[in-house]
Amino acid sequence: MKTELKTYTVAEITNGFQYNELEGRGLFGLSGRLTIQPEYQRSYIYAESKKDGPVIESLLKGYPLGLIYFNKTGPETLEVLDGQQRITSFGRYVTGRFAIKIDGMEQYFGGLSEDKQKKILDSEILIYECTGTETEIKQWFQTINIAGAPLNDQELLNAVYSGPFVTEGKKEFSNSSNAHIAKWSAYINGSALRQDFWERALEWVSGGKDNISAYMSQHRGDTEITEVKTYFNTVISWVSGVFKNVEKDMKGLEWGRLYREHHSKPYNPENMANSVQALYADPFVKNRKGIFEYLLGGGVDAKLLDVRVFDENVKRVQYEKQTTKAESLGISNCSLCSVGHDANKTKLWKLADMDADHVAAWSRGGATTPDNCEMLCKTHNRAKGNR
Repeated sequence: MKTELKTYTVAEITNGFQYNELEGRGLFGLSGRLTIQPEYQRSYIYAESKKDGPVIESLLKGYPLGLIYFNKTGPETLEVLDGQQRITSFGRYVTGRFAIKIDGMEQYFGGLSEDKQKKILDSEILIYECTGTETEIKQWFQTINIAGAPLNDQELLNAVYSGPFVTEGKKEFSNSSNAHIAKWSAYINGSALRQDFWERALEWVSGGKDNISAYMSQHRGDTEITEVKTYFNTVISWVSGVFKNVEKDMKGLEWGRLYREHHSKPYNPENMANSVQALYADPFVKNRKGIFEYLLGGGVDAKLLDVRVFDENVKRVQYEKQTTKAESLGISNCSLCSVGHDANKTKLWKLADMDADHVAAWSRGGATTPDNCEMLCKTHNRAKGNR
């Protein structure tokens, strides 16, 4: 890949600037010769992260903004390879899209003094113009990042597999004005602009995060994303159908995996809602996020709930009681060993070699209280827990 260092002013770069506020896309600069956000670029995130103001403040103070890279796509045409966040910030400010604080007051570009406007527009930006193959450009793009805003995994994959499939995917899942975002956000962590919903959709339809790259490669030339949208909406509909009440602990769970494992099972939404509320009210349940997988699995794997264990004092008291009784009877202080036929039938275990167990199983309503505590040798306790 060849590079050539050039200098452009902010006025030149933002000449002809267009910006679609709904899609968050800076479209053109340099009088239409510059594509500011090629398909492989991330969405504009500087406004969301409040970094657009400092960019303009740096221009006013004469601070260097670092190198920006353009890719030559034709004799007279260019696209931004790295720096589109900064350039979009220039364009949005000079076209009156946001204000910055100067001397404690909000100032739009049009309200600045003439000398300040001139300082911004005359600011010179160092640009490396690059020429190379698509592969070279994509590889270079993956190695250069703006400080403080590194590309995440999905943004990199969008770059590698840019094309009509990514274009359609970003229109649906990376558009922060999509009316469905609020519903999706009840179950999925992240931001549309950082590709989190697009990534989850691809993860679910491909069968796992490790499969996303292969799936995108296979579908790179597709002009529609029907399969992705259908599968994604099916998962969301299934979750909201099984659990009729939306709880904050649902957010960020592995719903794609849970759908694959449990969607063929019948559930009664009313019973599920009552079970969720009962577990929420149980003071011994420490991991509320595990409630949903626990119920989907039939209420068997209590480890998902991280049920509160007996404290050390309760275990010590119960151990002393059992050991005193066992000594007087000449049997093991583990009740299961004492009814056996091996050498452990009369063995007195040390406290460190025993575990506390619920006499009445927690999964069947047994409480984590002293009167429901029994000390068993570790071997028998683990065997009991596996049944």
